Amino acid sequence: MKTRKIGELTVSEVGMGCMAFSHGYGKIPNEGYSIEAIRNAYGHGCTFFDTAEIYSPGLSGTGHNERIVGKALHDVREHVVLATKLFLERPQIRNGDSVYYAVRQHLEASMERLQTDMVDLYYLHRMGGVPIEEVAEAMGLLMEDGLIRGWGLSQVDVDVIDRAQQITPLTAIQNIYSMVERDMEAEVIPYCLEHHIGVVPFSPIASGLLSGKITTKTKFERYDDVRNWVPQLSRANIVGNQPIIDLLKEFADKKHATSAQISLAWMLHKYSNVVPIPGSKNKGRIIENLDASEVELTEEEFQSLEERLNQCRVYGHRGFSR
Repeated sequence: MKTRKIGELTVSEVGMGCMAFSHGYGKIPNEGYSIEAIRNAYGHGCTFFDTAEIYSPGLSGTGHNERIVGKALHDVREHVVLATKLFLERPQIRNGDSVYYAVRQHLEASMERLQTDMVDLYYLHRMGGVPIEEVAEAMGLLMEDGLIRGWGLSQVDVDVIDRAQQITPLTAIQNIYSMVERDMEAEVIPYCLEHHIGVVPFSPIASGLLSGKITTKTKFERYDDVRNWVPQLSRANIVGNQPIIDLLKEFADKKHATSAQISLAWMLHKYSNVVPIPGSKNKGRIIENLDASEVELTEEEFQSLEERLNQCRVYGHRGFSR
């Protein structure tokens, strides 16, 4: 698989979001299936794996997903880039403890679950009331300690990114980004390009919408399935977004690819610092997504796709403010 840079980290051009093995898409697979799926992805050329301390069934508990990822990749740890995320809220800073101490506690717990003595890319998952400058300083100290190689922020705008960048240069920004969630194109991606910061889009296929496999008749699971509240996946918005789905299918047929692959190839062509991390709990779908790295759009094809996409109205919007 092709590679590209996220900061100083070299990763496969398409990474793997591992959340679905623990949370977000209904009933989770058994652990054996999940481990095999992750190992299959590595065997297929994926070297970039994303998890978080909070990814557990129903977001109840801590570390379920990290443990699975750790078990799956322990034997090939030196050949992969591991990314995980922490939540940090002001009440966690107690009794005069420093932000560094609090962050390090989270990190050490994650490292134990991931079966590693170092995390390649450590994100603050969401803003939780702790000044970003203090978090950035703590991340810089962890880099000096040799416990992380780089750090990042998730679901943030340029103001927060710039304030953090002034303290400890960032490795990556992980925000929502897809053909139907393009807020980052206005300021975030240009800023990241200028400052050599990687962009790691989550939900790059819009929770399956851009695969063309979701219709108004699709029923999502009742428990722990984020697709029940994803804006673009309401029945009315699925209908409204059909022109985008039709456009993807047209290009997919021409390129002998899938719609999901075209949606990923579009962002890979558009920005050199973007590494999407599509997530799935289905082994076949995971490999399909990784193979988007092999789908090449010519400049003419890209411009045609971009121009026609810009003419489509998007129904439903989430943005990176939540």
